[in-house]
Amino acid sequence: MILLIAIIVLALAFDFINGFHDAANSISTIVTTKVLTPFQAVIWAAFFNFVAFFISKYIIGEFGIANTVSKTVYEQYITLPIILAGVIGAIIWNLFTWWRGIPSSSSHTLIGGFAGSAIMANGFAAIHGAVIFKIAMFIFLAPFIGMLVAFIVALSVLYICRHVDHQKSEPWFRHLQLVSSALFSIGHGLNDSQKVMGIIAAALIAAHPLGIGMGIHSVANIPDWVAFSCFVSISAGTMSGGWKIVKTMGTKITKVTPFEGVVAETAGALTLYLTEYLKIPVSTTHTIAGSIIGVGATKRLSAVRWGITKDMMTAWVLTIPVSALLGAGIYLIISLF
Repeated sequence: MILLIAIIVLALAFDFINGFHDAANSISTIVTTKVLTPFQAVIWAAFFNFVAFFISKYIIGEFGIANTVSKTVYEQYITLPIILAGVIGAIIWNLFTWWRGIPSSSSHTLIGGFAGSAIMANGFAAIHGAVIFKIAMFIFLAPFIGMLVAFIVALSVLYICRHVDHQKSEPWFRHLQLVSSALFSIGHGLNDSQKVMGIIAAALIAAHPLGIGMGIHSVANIPDWVAFSCFVSISAGTMSGGWKIVKTMGTKITKVTPFEGVVAETAGALTLYLTEYLKIPVSTTHTIAGSIIGVGATKRLSAVRWGITKDMMTAWVLTIPVSALLGAGIYLIISLF
């Protein structure tokens, strides 16, 4: 029971860290365009992160992404020490990338840590290769889809507003950024909260054969308090900010105006809603970064700072293997006790 409670507490701590690590995804453009102050922006984003709980629970009616994450490792190989090691490894990598101001993926960190500890315990037979391959593919597909959608939306809006005076349209786009930021924050809540739910669900499933009171048979039986606490944790984390990454996302990739902020956030939100429908856990960081690149490319390709983009993509590719190594190493240490 103590080990299960420790996993739940650490998983919720990861969810909190995920919130402030990924707060920049929802608020970077709205802060850099000065539509809201940093404090107002995090409150705004946190509120809509939490709204996503009610959308998942009462409108969508299921937590599909949580189910996908819980199946990263085959059920017969899941144990509480494996999950504990995976979560600790994910927390270490998330804190390191936050400290360095690198907009990496909290999603892939968690999945990598979970898979790495399972491989260390039971070999590669323990992981569900098809699930991990699908998730890994979206490391590249999510930013590309975001970039493509942003490019198309930006050109469409520019065409529709071609006869509108720029100075007159600016206040409209500033107001619309409130809407687009809210839409993206909902997508962030829908996607990222469920990843931690999937890990906690895996722990509760592993606890069931042990006769621990909180054990469950499957993700379908996950208690409401798990979902609620995950959404609360990520919302609280979002309220604490993450200003180094805000600077990277909002100013270093390309200069962002209110028009570009609206387009990037709208494109990012649409991409997240698509992946929610497909039940694929993706990185909100990858999605919004791709959308910002797509908007910048509508001005000219040189408007995008490709050096910064290359550094981010390197971090994206490294996230799963590095967090897997951390998870494996921590499992090795745990197994010694």
